[in-house]
Amino acid sequence: MQIYLPIAEVSVNAFLLLGLGGMVGILSGMFGVGGGFLMTPLLFFIGIPPAVAVATEANQIVASSFSGVLAHLKRKTVDLKMGTVLLTGGLIGAALGVVVFNYLKSQGQVDLLVRLCYVVFLGVIGSLMFVESLNAIRKSRNNAAPAKRKKHNWVHGLPLKMRFRVSGLYISVIPPVMVGILVGILSAIMGVGGGFIMVPAMIYLLGMPTKVVVGTSLFQIIFVTGFTTLLHATTNYTVDIALAVLLLVGGVIGAQIGTRLGTYLKAEQLRILLALLVMLVCGKLALDLLIEPSELFSIGAAGGH
Repeated sequence: MQIYLPIAEVSVNAFLLLGLGGMVGILSGMFGVGGGFLMTPLLFFIGIPPAVAVATEANQIVASSFSGVLAHLKRKTVDLKMGTVLLTGGLIGAALGVVVFNYLKSQGQVDLLVRLCYVVFLGVIGSLMFVESLNAIRKSRNNAAPAKRKKHNWVHGLPLKMRFRVSGLYISVIPPVMVGILVGILSAIMGVGGGFIMVPAMIYLLGMPTKVVVGTSLFQIIFVTGFTTLLHATTNYTVDIALAVLLLVGGVIGAQIGTRLGTYLKAEQLRILLALLVMLVCGKLALDLLIEPSELFSIGAAGGH
């Protein structure tokens, strides 16, 4: 059943979009990730223009993150004060990212930028995750005790300190704001929530307890991706609601299935499977950039998709 996407200006099988949403929803439920960093490249593969894929996926992340943060608020595992500081940086970063995105779009280089960003980040994140998972599996087989994180590092020596009671921290607001800016820029350019960078940064850089990291990350992601979607919709007109709704329906159903499937595998096994999947998507994107396309030229309106 073909459906015409008015903003993307392409016809796509509706069941294919539901299936993609469901597949990424399953991965989201299994691995505890938003899935934006996998969904956006998959949309590239089925012919959705990168500018539309980025803006529309940011829209979908708002809904999935909102659902997740409600559960964490009930468990009281959200540091609202830290989330607000991260959010401040995130909004600044999102605005900067959209400015860069708009400039490159006017120059006709936005597709290349988005694809290159994905190749670099997915390659780095996938490789690090794969190595870390292998080490974790090796240690679990040898019954080695997990390494303890350092409680104090260079972050604790910076000025402008603030107390975050829920996280049990007394640190400078500079690192959280900088992390927020980076994630905001990524959200605007890549159409991701940024959780795959935010979560490790909150644990290893800021020293936050793991139990409050996910909920706090989701809290700021809601507002940053919402703001990003609004900017893209009003300046680029690249948010395709028909596409977002189909992906969202598939994602909600898939997440429920993924949550159940995740209980049958160990954490180390889940992480190594996710790492392999990330590296596979990265390889496909890199291959598409290197292989000469069948059509070397395309005709389109100036400043269009």
